[in-house]
Amino acid sequence: MRPIQSLLASTAIIAALLPSLATGQESGSVETQAPNAPDQQPAFEGQTRAPQPPEMPQVETTAIAEDLPQLWSLEFLPDGRMLVTTKAGDMHIVTPEGEVGEPIAGLPEVDARGQGGLLDVAVAPDFESSGRVFFSFSEPRDDGNGTSVASAVLAPDDANGGALDDLKVIFQQMPTYDGDKHFGSRLVFAPDGALFVTVGERSDVETRNQAQDVSSGLGKVFRIDAEGAPLPDNPFTGNENALPEIWSLGHRNMQAATLDGEGRLWTVEHGPMGGDELNRPEAGVNYGWPEVTYGLDYSGAPIGDGITALEGTTQPVYYWDPVIAPSGMAFYKGSEFPEWQDAFLIGGLVSKGIVVVHLDGDQVVHEERVPLDARVRDVKVGPDGAVYAATENPDAGTSSILRLSKSSS
Repeated sequence: MRPIQSLLASTAIIAALLPSLATGQESGSVETQAPNAPDQQPAFEGQTRAPQPPEMPQVETTAIAEDLPQLWSLEFLPDGRMLVTTKAGDMHIVTPEGEVGEPIAGLPEVDARGQGGLLDVAVAPDFESSGRVFFSFSEPRDDGNGTSVASAVLAPDDANGGALDDLKVIFQQMPTYDGDKHFGSRLVFAPDGALFVTVGERSDVETRNQAQDVSSGLGKVFRIDAEGAPLPDNPFTGNENALPEIWSLGHRNMQAATLDGEGRLWTVEHGPMGGDELNRPEAGVNYGWPEVTYGLDYSGAPIGDGITALEGTTQPVYYWDPVIAPSGMAFYKGSEFPEWQDAFLIGGLVSKGIVVVHLDGDQVVHEERVPLDARVRDVKVGPDGAVYAATENPDAGTSSILRLSKSSS
């Protein structure tokens, strides 16, 4: 990642030399709509509106399951079945043929108002021996709610139902807040067994500044062990004024996260009106929100001082304006789509499809869109190399699971 000092020094030069970067009109970008903040300019070439790749696969879409309760996440079990969470608070097992089991028993109560509910689910690295799964949820508390993480042993039955045993809440985002927005949240296990937890800053003006406060758990990436304890080599360990679980700060609302081929964490967070960001969170690094953003307030007014760069903060690797509204993310490794090898697949709620981002090193070089005409809440690569998308229709409270394969025509 380029150091912030060089980005700041080069911003004015690049803005002058590359006026088409913010509009995409001459770059061959898939995005043709005008940006919400046309006066903002990228800090470096390729930071937004990258051109489409020269070769893009023809995609065939098959509905695996339809008319499901509104889903939030999808995870593959080692045997090829899918474990899905519903916003309302249930968990189901879905077979590759689309058979949906009864709700799994033993889940805690969730606060499903607004953006809350049962959120992400991840299988433990040692799942085949432990049977343990981890999930995040908006936990109702005496004075509000907050994002929490729990683990339990999944005990399935012969009918694709079952129960969760030995359930324990291992981590609670603090402080508690009485709101219904920006819970995050994705769970990603690193190769060393550490668990990354992404959260939001709870959206409201009175909470979002806490994304800059290391004594607060709002707007952060956390790094904990399987019991919920902070890792001893976390960047703020030993700082009595900081939460030791914090890995990085200055985030808005991260609903997309995955590892790349080197085992490094990448996230995509929601911007306001413009300014969705692709980041590679590093230890102790500040990603700027709400002091720095490539977006505007929903009123159209600037956020804070309306700046896009600030010393002490790191630029996003890539940003979108208008937004894609990211949710769910996968790193593609497989034989079904050679064109997507080592690319990120990002679910788009507003863009209603999958956004494919191709990198050269740590810089985005191409972006393409796979339209699905549906809000994509989560995306995963299946054991067969196909891509699976959990879509949602919030108005109807329903979801589908779609399988994306390469068209033979």
